[in-house]
Amino acid sequence: MLAVAGGKGGCGKTTTALGLGRALDGETVVVDTDRDMPNLHAMAGVDREPMAAPGAEPQRVDDGLSVLPAPSPTTRDAAVTTILDGVANRTDARVVVDCPGGAGPDAAAPLAAATRVVLVSTACAPALRDATKTGAMARALGCHVEGVVLTRTRVTPPGVEALFDCPVLGTVPDAPGPVLDANPVQAAYADVVEALESDTLQTQTMRQKRP
Repeated sequence: MLAVAGGKGGCGKTTTALGLGRALDGETVVVDTDRDMPNLHAMAGVDREPMAAPGAEPQRVDDGLSVLPAPSPTTRDAAVTTILDGVANRTDARVVVDCPGGAGPDAAAPLAAATRVVLVSTACAPALRDATKTGAMARALGCHVEGVVLTRTRVTPPGVEALFDCPVLGTVPDAPGPVLDANPVQAAYADVVEALESDTLQTQTMRQKRP
């Protein structure tokens, strides 16, 4: 289960979750866990209901891609974990989780359920600092930080990899909406997926070589 997380809202987290969902091969389900500010359903062009709940079925968006809108704002953190585990257990599809922004308890629940996380940030210093806090929380919860995706830029500022202690998986250029219809944006997320899968393969190989 791959989480997509970042600092404050507006960093491109939901766009990245959906962009990765479209770029991944095979069946993929993107689940929105932002109970207070859900917008995955709007970006994907599906109804708000049925909302994520135990047993709820994802809505088909495109070939190989489905989405599950965020749970009700009153849903407890433990129920979010149950929902994510249920989606992962009843399907062979890859699961991508659109996390709430920040490093609060609402973001902790999906990060604790996921095995890996991609951090998302714009290239400005305040956003980068906020995203590092989310990364630190993910590591504390045992969720492996795969790397960082920088949005609305083509250039990686110096020192970003050292700041996050992980690689920059790619940069995603700004584009007029709908953002995910832009060819350069689609190509950028395809490159991020390639980097992710290469990193995953290397990690698995290293683990197999360990005594």
